[in-house]
Amino acid sequence: MLAKKQQVHTSSSPKLSTKTFDAFRTLIYDEAGISLSSSKVSLVEGRLTTRLRCLEMPTFEQYHKHVTQSKDKKELQVVVDLLTTNETYFFREEQHFDFMKTDILPNISSSQAFNVWSAASSTGQEAYTIAMVLAEELKLHGAWKIIGTDINSKVLAEARLGRYQLDEKNYIPQELMFKYCLKGIRSQEGMVMFQPKVKEHLVFESLNLMKNWPSSFANFDVVFLRNVMIYFDEETKKKLIAKIIDRIRPEGYLFVGHSESLNGLTDKVKLVKPSIYMKL
Repeated sequence: MLAKKQQVHTSSSPKLSTKTFDAFRTLIYDEAGISLSSSKVSLVEGRLTTRLRCLEMPTFEQYHKHVTQSKDKKELQVVVDLLTTNETYFFREEQHFDFMKTDILPNISSSQAFNVWSAASSTGQEAYTIAMVLAEELKLHGAWKIIGTDINSKVLAEARLGRYQLDEKNYIPQELMFKYCLKGIRSQEGMVMFQPKVKEHLVFESLNLMKNWPSSFANFDVVFLRNVMIYFDEETKKKLIAKIIDRIRPEGYLFVGHSESLNGLTDKVKLVKPSIYMKL
């Protein structure tokens, strides 16, 4: 009797077996360096189920075969988009922006080139927060530039648009909102969009941190790599940090998340403050 009930449940809602979960786990590790723990079975199942229904595929095994054996590279990107986490908000871990204002930017003139990389920019709140800080300290006409990158194509589209629903997390101080944003009216009430004069300093590009990077990714003054390493194993962290440090100018800075550390990963930086490192 129990077997029959299970069979009915499986036909209406496909189940992700341990074997197939391991196959998807290997796939996302090889493609993006993300190490999924065995506790993420339900998460992977939930996020991929909607895709199975969309493609009218009855099993996760069939979907995995389609992703890995077909020439449809777009579907592989869909899997990456579904299995990557993109939580972010304005002025997250505010101490980093305070450090920029008090310790880094006072030594930079508005005419001096200043390049920042938001290495996992998600929907763009981190990059636009940096932009507001730089606009305040180096002025809107300053020679500063921000590159935001992410592996997820959907969040990059949102970042390029630069339009956000204001809520408890997406909070922008009124003074900064007035100076750098356009407030929505009527059907767009509650929304804000960053002004073109701000957006012209930002570029958002698709980038897989585990793959080859363009040669233009070099000589950064500051790199934000926050809350990214928590998804990687130690070997992947070491390789990634080595690549990033090579692209930071001497005495440039690398910011990581407050729950992250470069201890044991590299000897080419020194700790300035918790989660803030300077390249030697």
